[in-house]
Amino acid sequence: MSPIFRQCWLNDCPELIPYTEALAWQRSLLNERVNNPNLDDVLILLEHPPVYTLKKGGKGEYHKNLDPNKHEVIEIQRGGEVTYHCPGQIVGYPILNLKYHRQDLHWYLRQLETVLIQTLKSYNLPAESIPGLTGVWIEGKKVAAIGIKVKHWITMHGFALNVNPDLTGFQQITPCGIADKPVASLTQWLPKITPQEIRPKLAQNFAQIFNLHLTTAPPRAPSAPSAFQKSPLNIQPTQKPP
Repeated sequence: MSPIFRQCWLNDCPELIPYTEALAWQRSLLNERVNNPNLDDVLILLEHPPVYTLKKGGKGEYHKNLDPNKHEVIEIQRGGEVTYHCPGQIVGYPILNLKYHRQDLHWYLRQLETVLIQTLKSYNLPAESIPGLTGVWIEGKKVAAIGIKVKHWITMHGFALNVNPDLTGFQQITPCGIADKPVASLTQWLPKITPQEIRPKLAQNFAQIFNLHLTTAPPRAPSAPSAFQKSPLNIQPTQKPP
């Protein structure tokens, strides 16, 4: 029996999007789907200007070296502890209604890891997950972080993949509360890789793993209409089964 493919809008943002704008956009999409569960799924791919995000109620020891007068620091509601976003890091925000997929948060986290792992393995990188931890690793170094929030089984927040960022920003924190494993970027294995190159593969693997029909003509975000244009990716929509 062929799987049922669900519609998903791909929003690929070529410009840097401030974190607070992207957060407002996610909340708007989530609330729309709480009010109308029949709306399609959404995947947002973007990059942020430098910003630190902290889990509300997280442990201060993980970010005690941060100076809010020197850095943008935002407290949010999601899993994980503290992390850092900056240009060169692909951030993915899936807005999925898990009632149409599987109502299991552990399953959802593992599926996000699988999307990232399959994408990296297409470059012959030995990407893997680590039992008991969340994220994706290469040779014991963390290249992707995951932190989610779910409301009425609709997801927000998501994953961050270090492609070619400036990693010095991570020196001010203990990323995700894990002190004994370093953070890395893909350029340590693929010096010439860029976010623009890897985004189409990431989107295609996301569609495949979640059985989605991917369409690149997204709805616009009212808070920042100039930033959320149709995707510039040269990507073919995932075909629906006959």
